[in-house]
Amino acid sequence: MEFDLDAIHTSAIEIAKKGGQHTLNYFNQSVDVERKSDDSPVTIADREAETIMREAISEQFPDHGIIGEEHGRSNESSDIQWILDPIDGTKSFIHGVPLYTTLIGVVVNGKPVCGVIYAPALEELCEAAEGKGARLNGTACSVRSCDSLSEATFLSTDAYTAVEYNYGEAFDSLIDKTRLHRTWGDAYGHMMVATGRADIMFDPILSIWDAAPMQTIMSEAGGLFCDTTGKETIESGNGISCSHELIPEVLEIFES
Repeated sequence: MEFDLDAIHTSAIEIAKKGGQHTLNYFNQSVDVERKSDDSPVTIADREAETIMREAISEQFPDHGIIGEEHGRSNESSDIQWILDPIDGTKSFIHGVPLYTTLIGVVVNGKPVCGVIYAPALEELCEAAEGKGARLNGTACSVRSCDSLSEATFLSTDAYTAVEYNYGEAFDSLIDKTRLHRTWGDAYGHMMVATGRADIMFDPILSIWDAAPMQTIMSEAGGLFCDTTGKETIESGNGISCSHELIPEVLEIFES
């Protein structure tokens, strides 16, 4: 299927903003929280925002497929798939923490070509398309230079999930070897790396909608998004955002 990457990129930014801004109607409000089958939380804000995003995509690109965290898959046979997470960091959202994000990743024949991370409560939007660089709020951004773990800032979503998924030793080693560790996590942590405000972000467990924008954004920002074996993919179920300078040391920790 032929596609216009510029049109997709422009629309992805607009649609992420539209969905993310809708979540603000519920942010810092008293909203009912339900539990999904995996015990993760979901709210009316998640569901409504994804509906808004899906409707906009279907109107502009009726032949494209959609994969969404809350409402499943449509047009599964299409070569072009939009992958949506209306609220990444729902736990932050329901506690009034502004580090949640709205995510869009677009893949063509399985290859990521466009990504958007939008933090509506902070009005920060990081986006990239293949071959076009990465930007934060319209200004070019990149990973920062850091060639030593001892000088690096390491981010994670929390301090316990790594142990649950058998990465406890690697996690502890990263904490020991880096200068600073903070839990500015979920997709916001990956955006921190892409925009030069941190050096390593590790997620021990990721669904495809959590990872969808990361490979394009990190690559275009001069960095790397890969799994714990070093494979550049959004489908391994875990992910590391990092500079090319640091990734050999980081992967060595996971291999040991």
